[in-house]
Amino acid sequence: MNRQHTVVDSPYGPLTLVATDGVLSGLYMTDQRHRPAEETFGEPDPRPFTEAVRQLDAYHAGELTAFDLPLHLAGTPFQRRVWDELRRIPYGETRTYGDLARALGAPQASRAVGLANGRNPVGIIVPCHRVIGASGGLTGYGGGLDRKRRLLAFESGNRAGALF
Repeated sequence: MNRQHTVVDSPYGPLTLVATDGVLSGLYMTDQRHRPAEETFGEPDPRPFTEAVRQLDAYHAGELTAFDLPLHLAGTPFQRRVWDELRRIPYGETRTYGDLARALGAPQASRAVGLANGRNPVGIIVPCHRVIGASGGLTGYGGGLDRKRRLLAFESGNRAGALF
């Protein structure tokens, strides 16, 4: 397994992109919960990330609403099902953990969905920030609630961030 990484700037702080065998396998924010140890990221090399960086730049500029990138998502089968479902949440919309559990055919699994959501290795691109609590309020986010609030406000067109 060959790994490389690069760090890019974003409106949400530096993002560390990780590739496994040339395919994006990680996008981590600084101080992110469940962020792997730096030594697991491999050698610094920006070459595998050209398209990911292009799409992230377009997203941050408000020109891209859906990512189209191959991903190498390492996780349990259930986690990968949750992450696939996250990618179905449209830009500018949110779902609750219960909504996701029902979409997966496991209506009692909202807590397990939340745990899988928190382990998402490719934040922003796999939009775990679009998941909210049953009451409609913000709940935990590996990148921090301030970043989640800002991402949701950005996607809703509210650039001032006065959402939630």
